[in-house]
This record gives sequence, structure tokens and C-alpha cells, in this order.
Amino acid sequence: MSMNEFDDKTLRERITENPQPALAWLAGALVLVVLELGRLASGLVQVGETTRFALGGIASVPGSVEESVASSLGEIAGLVAFGLTVLVLLGIAAILVKWLLIPWTLVDRLGIEASTGVKDVVERAIVTGLLVVATALVVLTPVGGVLEMAVSVLTRGVEWVGSLPTITSRELIPNEGYQQPDGSWEGTFLGLSPAVAWALRVAVVYAYALVWLAWLWRGYETFREHYREADWTPRDDSIDRLRNHYWGMFGLVVVIIFLVMALWAPAVSPATADANLYQPYEHEFEYYGDDGLESITHGEANSDSRSQGGDNNVGLMSYDDYDRFHPFGTNTDGKDLFTFLAYGAQVSLVIGLLATVLMAVIATALALITAYYKGVADLVTIVASDSIISLPRFLLVLLLSVLFMQANHPVAEIYDGGLLLALIFAGTGWPLLWRSVRGPALQVSEQEWIDAAKSYGQSPAATMRKHMAPYIAGYMLIYASLSLGGVIIGVAALSFLGFGVQAPTPEWGRAVYEGQSYIATSSWHIATLPGILVVLLVTGFNALGDGIRDAIDPQSDAGDTAGAAGGGG
Repeated sequence: MSMNEFDDKTLRERITENPQPALAWLAGALVLVVLELGRLASGLVQVGETTRFALGGIASVPGSVEESVASSLGEIAGLVAFGLTVLVLLGIAAILVKWLLIPWTLVDRLGIEASTGVKDVVERAIVTGLLVVATALVVLTPVGGVLEMAVSVLTRGVEWVGSLPTITSRELIPNEGYQQPDGSWEGTFLGLSPAVAWALRVAVVYAYALVWLAWLWRGYETFREHYREADWTPRDDSIDRLRNHYWGMFGLVVVIIFLVMALWAPAVSPATADANLYQPYEHEFEYYGDDGLESITHGEANSDSRSQGGDNNVGLMSYDDYDRFHPFGTNTDGKDLFTFLAYGAQVSLVIGLLATVLMAVIATALALITAYYKGVADLVTIVASDSIISLPRFLLVLLLSVLFMQANHPVAEIYDGGLLLALIFAGTGWPLLWRSVRGPALQVSEQEWIDAAKSYGQSPAATMRKHMAPYIAGYMLIYASLSLGGVIIGVAALSFLGFGVQAPTPEWGRAVYEGQSYIATSSWHIATLPGILVVLLVTGFNALGDGIRDAIDPQSDAGDTAGAAGGGG
């Protein structure tokens, strides 16, 4: 369809006029969702538990501040600090609520006449007041009990849905069983050997993920063909360049393989995390021994399946004495190495993505502020970033990690140190990203449309969000993707040294450390395979970042990158 046919029509109106393509795509997506509904519901429960834990931690901040201030300045000062902390937290929450949940302007709805700056302050004050009222209702009235009961009922319903079998569940294609004297297998899928059953389940997982990727691409093509205003946009050329960028496509394939491995770790692992990693002595399984069918805990079986060089070794694609299949062998504790690495992929990606997102948010906000206001704001940020960059980053990260862990800080206990590492990498990495996008931000701040927005009376926040942020978003995507690999390899290095993610949470660097003494023995796989995975994943993210850079800006090269990093000075 041509652009003229879509003039002055919203996306909803275009879909209403021609709903068949959208409904066909939506029907296919719903089928794929239903096939994995149980796993999605379980993920929602985990997100809810994490959110509740985070909100509980935030709610305890005012009390901690009050206690700290009262111990040194007295009770009255503690109460004042408590009130100020509550107001600050409510103010931050008001900004987020307004940004995410309220698409209209409350001040205009109420008919309040004022300047743009005053309107912003009044708007936030109104939202903060509403949050205060809502908080008081939940805490001081029976509304809180009713709300808690409703959440509890909803949680139980979602948990029930999460218990339903899915197309990739272990229960549908089990791989754990025992071999009978006649050579047949009992307990596995269709009586197949554990190796074949496991490989079949992994194949189903990756097939399902590939179908989803293909269907998402089909959705983009449906939008482009039937509902997009323009017949062509620059994004089309960027996508075509990325599809023809073989190095970038290699990186995309590697990243997708690891993402699927992390997202479906319970399905692709030969053993469950509880039985293999966290509570091996609380889970039993059956095997066929000299006295017939016997039961044993995974912990006891692990003691006889340790890989420690020489004759004590369970290598690649092999079974232990209890008919348990180990694709990557076992580690020094006798635990399945593939299961350790699959769940370790979750840890590496969670820490890497969280750190990268945080540093990207900080760098973007500072780039917009320094480019818009210049002067003192730019000078202070330059001094702060230069001060951080002047220190060896890895040593700084190591120092902060040791400092917080030795102090037994509560943050160091979350995710066995994973959250702490993400915060440290974000706090030490934002100057590099900020310098990378500072040049483009300064460049766009000098454009005529920015002056026009200022003269029109638009607020600085609105100008930065609407007219400046979209311009630097592509640059931030490029440099953030290139930074992600560095975070992952840094986390692995810290874990190798013993100052990263702590046991029992699995992490690739710790696996390399545990196996370094056996590199020259028959148990070489313990350190070698995790090391290869680290190199592959970091290379994949770097290759993908190169591909995205060349797709968005085909004229870019190393010189352009250096210019962007120091531009606008």
C-alpha cells in the first residue's frame, strides 16, 4: 500500500481496516505461547518473587537511613531523615509511574495554567500525592489485606498454570533412567538411551526457538507489507546490510545459541539444578546395581563420579557408573558439567545484560544533560569520567568487589554476589559509553530543531527525550553491545580469582579455576570447555556489535569510532 492511503491514520486504524494479516500472525503466536504456557507462567512467578524482594529492600531503606542518622545525630534528626528518604523514594516512583502508566498530562486535565517548568513540578507533586494516598490506604486500612489476598490467589493460579507440561519440559521427554540386564532402558522417553533422549529434547528446544524467531520475522514482514505508512525506510537498508554482514550474522547465531541455552537451561540440562547443583543429597534416583534395582542420592553418586585426572574421570559424551549421561563430563565434585554451564550461562547473561543496561542508561542520561546544558555540567562529567577512566578498570572492580564482600554488605549476598558485580561494572563502565555518544549528542544539540523546541517553550526533559535521545540511540546500541562481552569476560575473570560469583551459584570462570590443575590430564574438559564457551560468547557479542555498527552506519570505521568518543570537545 502507498503512503497516501495511510495519511492521518494510526496503526490501530490501519489494523481495523485490514485485520486478516494481523489476526493470522497473532493466531500463530498464540499457538506458540500455549505450547510453552507453563514455562512462561513459571517465569512470571519468578519475576513476581524478584519484584517483591526488590520492593521489600527498597521499603527498608528509610528505616536503615533513620537508624544510621539517629545513632549519630539523635532521634529527631533520624525522623527527619526518615521523612526525607520517603519523599525522595516517592518522588522517584512518581516519575516512573508518570512515564510508564500515565500517557496524558494531569495538569492540563485539571485546567491548571502555568509555565512549562511549573507544570512539570505540579505534575510530579500530584502523582507523588496520589502515591502517598495509595500507600496510606494499603498500610493503614483493610485495603492492604484485601490486596494481599488477591495477589495470593492470583499467584496460586499462575503457579498452577506453571505446573502444566510444555513441549520442552523434562517430563515430556525424560532422559533419566536405568539400564536393565537385557540392555533395554527404563524410565527414559520411549525407552531410548539417556544420550538420545537428551539430544532429542535439546533438538526440540532449539527447533521451538527457531520457529519463534521465524514467526517474529514474519510478523515484521506483515507489518512492513500491510500496516507501515512508508513503503521504504532507512531501517530496511540497515536490516539488509546486517543480513549480508557474515561476521555480524555469525555473532547473531552464537548469541542466539547461548540465549536459548540460558533461557531453557532446565530443559537442555541432563539433570535438574536442585539435584545436580544445589541439593544433591536431597534427591534420589534409581539405578540397576549388583543387587538389582537400588536407590541412591545424587550427592553419593557424585562422590563416585568425580573427574580428577587419571582413572578418576568421566569425560565427554560418557556415562557414569549409575547410568547417568554427561555430555560434557563431570567436574571435580562429580556434578554434571553441562548442567553447570547451562545455568552458568544464565548467570553470565543476567549480570552482563543488567550491567550493560545500567551503564547505558547512565551514559545516555549524562550525554543528553551535558550536551543540552554544556558548561559546568559537561565539565563536571568530564572530570568524573576521566577520574574513573584513569584507574585500571579491572583492579578497581576487583578492589570494590573485595571491599563489599569483606564487609558482608547485604548487596553482596544477592545472587551470591551477582548483583554487586553488575552494579560495580555499571559504575565503572559508564564513562566509556558516555564518551562514545558524547560527540553525537553534542552534534544534535546544535541542530535548528533543538533551538526551535527551546523557543517554543518545551521543557528540557521533553526536548532531550523526543528530539535528542532518538538520534543517539543507534550509537548507544552499537557501543553497548560491544561492551557486553567485556563485562562477561570480566565476571569470569573475577570468579576465576575467587572474588566473583560465589558457590553454589554456577559461573563459568569458577569452573575454569576448579579445573586448571587438570589441564594436562584426562580431566582436561573441566577447564577447557568453559574457557571455550567464554571466548565464543564474547566473540559473538563483539561480532554482533560490529555487524550492527556497519549496518546502521556503513561509513563507520575505527577512526570514526575514535572521533565519536572524543567528539564535540
